Amino acid sequence: MSNRYLIGEDAGVTQQRILVVDDDPTIVRLVRDKLEGAGYEVMTANSGRQALEVIARRGIPHLAIVDINMPVMGGFEFCQAVQEFSDLPVIMLSAVDEEETIIQGINRYAEDYVVKPFSPRELLARVQRVLRRIGDYSYTLDPITRIDDCLGVDFAHQQAIVNGQPVALTPIETKLLYILIRNAGRIVSTDFLIRRLWPMVEVYEDTLRVHIHRLRQKIEPNPSRPRYILTERGLGYSFPAKSTKSQ
Repeated sequence: MSNRYLIGEDAGVTQQRILVVDDDPTIVRLVRDKLEGAGYEVMTANSGRQALEVIARRGIPHLAIVDINMPVMGGFEFCQAVQEFSDLPVIMLSAVDEEETIIQGINRYAEDYVVKPFSPRELLARVQRVLRRIGDYSYTLDPITRIDDCLGVDFAHQQAIVNGQPVALTPIETKLLYILIRNAGRIVSTDFLIRRLWPMVEVYEDTLRVHIHRLRQKIEPNPSRPRYILTERGLGYSFPAKSTKSQ
């Protein structure tokens, strides 16, 4: 079996990782220098397509800063693609200053929208604000996120690794698992999950329950007594916080 399916040991606590996606090398260098000076690990890409390749190779970042108009794959297309398997926080960084584009970006894809030309100090403040609001990600953001000896998740390839074996996940199952793991140790309300999983359509709680049930069948050792996806009656669902034993 390929080593890609093996769940390795933790390398310890890592820096928060930010992906900068822009086809202007001057902008990339400016943003990278500011973020690295503030203590962040920075990955870069010059198109949405390359950004997806970076995620597949290195894992999902804590946040992405994304231009809109780029060759090969633009910022909105990238956001659509990455939202198929995660709920990655995004800050749009663009020279497009049209009201409709800004509204579309914020309503559908981004936590914030910054117009070029911009202040690097202001951008850093906005990055810090978004990351504070979202909270830390206690599990590793590697190509395979290791939960414990039995379970890992390869978000970019939409699969779980269950006892060393790859198990295919649907886009909704992958994104659902990402949201729960990102909020590990906290209750995620049913309403929040529905809004994030189906932002543009009206969906009811029964639909969410069906996806929870199917995901449990795939990843839980005993789906009738779940270890990972826990029901918080009347509130929502939770995922266990990372055990100190695995650190």
